[in-house]
Amino acid sequence: MPADPRAVLTRPAPEPDRTVAYGDDPNQVADLRLPAGAGVARRLVVVLHGGFWRAEYDRLHTGPLAAALAAAGYPVAQLEYRRTGQPGGGWPGTLTDILSGVAGLPALAAAALPGRVSRAAPILLGHSAGGHLALYAAATAPATVGGVLALAPVADLGEAYRRDLDSGAVAELLGGGPAEVPDRYAAADPRMLVPIRTRTVVMHGSEDQQVPAEMSRNFVTSARAAGSDISLVELPGCEHFGLIDPESAAWPEVRAVLRSLHDDH
Repeated sequence: MPADPRAVLTRPAPEPDRTVAYGDDPNQVADLRLPAGAGVARRLVVVLHGGFWRAEYDRLHTGPLAAALAAAGYPVAQLEYRRTGQPGGGWPGTLTDILSGVAGLPALAAAALPGRVSRAAPILLGHSAGGHLALYAAATAPATVGGVLALAPVADLGEAYRRDLDSGAVAELLGGGPAEVPDRYAAADPRMLVPIRTRTVVMHGSEDQQVPAEMSRNFVTSARAAGSDISLVELPGCEHFGLIDPESAAWPEVRAVLRSLHDDH
C-alpha cells in the first residue's frame, strides 16, 4: 500500500478506449475500456465513483481501478453523473443520472465495443458515495442491475447526515436533513429501501476514516433481516482508498469478490 493512501486518486491511467453519452449534459457520459483476452462478449462492469457526490471529484480517479479490471478481462464503463455544485446535480438529477446510465450502458457499450460486451444487466462496482448510488440503483431498478459490489458505501444516508460526513455532504445532495425532506430520504436512502433483491456484497475496511465501517455492519444486518441477498466482507487494517487501489493489499480480495459476482451469471 502506498505511503499516502490517497495517491491512487491522482495516479495516471491509460486513456479509455471509447467514451459514450447516455444524455445531453456533458457529465452524462461513460468511459469504456476493452477487456483483455479472447474476443467474447462479457457482462459489463459499471464503476460508480465516490467523492461524496461533489463536483470536485469525477470519474478520472477510478482510472487505475478500471484499467486493472479491463486487464483482468472485464469490459468496464466508468459512469459519470451530475454532482452537487453543478447545474442539475443533487436532488434529483444525480440519482436520475445513475438510473439512466445504468439502464442504458449495456446497449451503448455493446454498440461501441462490438462483440466484447453482453447486453445483460451490468455488475455495479461503487465506492463510497458511488457505493450508495449502486445500492440505490439495485433497490430502485433491480431489473437493470445484475449484481452489486459496494466498497465502503454510504449505505445509510440518515446516519451519514447525523454524523455530518464530509461536512454536510448528504444535506447538500438531498437539500436538507431527514426532518426537512423526509420524502427524499425515503426515496434515496438504501437503509429505507430494503430488501435489495439483487445479489450484493459490501466490502469495508476496518480502518476507514471517511465512512465508518460500523455503518456497513449495521446496514448489512438490517438488510439481511429484511430479506436482502447481501453479505459483508470486512478487511482488517484496510482504510477507505485501499479498496479502489490495484496496488493495495486489499485489491486481490476485491477482485476475488467481483469475480464471484460476475461469474455467477
